[in-house]
Amino acid sequence: MLDANSPRPIDAFSAAADARVDDGVWIVIPAYNEARTIRSLAQAALALCVRVLVVDDGSSDDTAEQLQDLPLTLLRHPVNLGKAAALRSAFAHALALGAMCVVTIDGDGQHDARDATKLLAVWRRQSDRLVVGSRLHDRARIPRARYFGNRTACFWISWAAGHPIADTQSGFRVYPRAVMKIALEECASCSGFTFESEIIIAAAHRGHRTLAVAIGACYPADARPSHYRAGPDTMKIIAMVATHLLSRGLYLQGLWRSLQRAPEKVPAAESALDGHR
Repeated sequence: MLDANSPRPIDAFSAAADARVDDGVWIVIPAYNEARTIRSLAQAALALCVRVLVVDDGSSDDTAEQLQDLPLTLLRHPVNLGKAAALRSAFAHALALGAMCVVTIDGDGQHDARDATKLLAVWRRQSDRLVVGSRLHDRARIPRARYFGNRTACFWISWAAGHPIADTQSGFRVYPRAVMKIALEECASCSGFTFESEIIIAAAHRGHRTLAVAIGACYPADARPSHYRAGPDTMKIIAMVATHLLSRGLYLQGLWRSLQRAPEKVPAAESALDGHR
């Protein structure tokens, strides 16, 4: 089985050489017990890009079996190690194969893979940015508790990052090569969902600001319960942010900057103008 720090896959399927999107782009799907949604999501991703990587993070269902005949790369963890470990494995693998960026899509069906073209269109114009698909403008479709939890996280993480961020908890992102390296080198102590939040902060401190692209919010009625544990995971994120702020003397300049203007966002219609499939 694959060690979480190894860039080599346990199961790999060769992808065709004729890329549907620019060379150097990978689509990554971290998955834990996503048998119900993973096949259709992987097929949608393959319609956009031949370099699709799924990380099966110790699933106890037939997540891996759902993908057996698809031309993608499958990495498998022997036990569930958490989303941070899945992303680390994906970043290491993609970087080793020369990836210029990685698009991450959650495996639970809450993201429309076709929106990846919108995020990539923005990344092509501003390739130093961490591009995030923002759902928080679509407030009517987001469960109330989740919306206010995300808004709270946005306040604290924007403070620590030193600039306003529209949606810090979205897993639909484009990670440039430089930001993936920062994540592997500087965020090694974080686990679970805290990892994605710390990447935003660490990247911002190295000059890679976050830019949001408006996407739709999708919360299917029959969706599985979120792997995010509201109490423990929120407290871990708060502790991580507090550590960053205390190490910088509360970073009041960052608070001031995060409150001075609205987060940088690109409307979905504009971002799609030069997106292609």
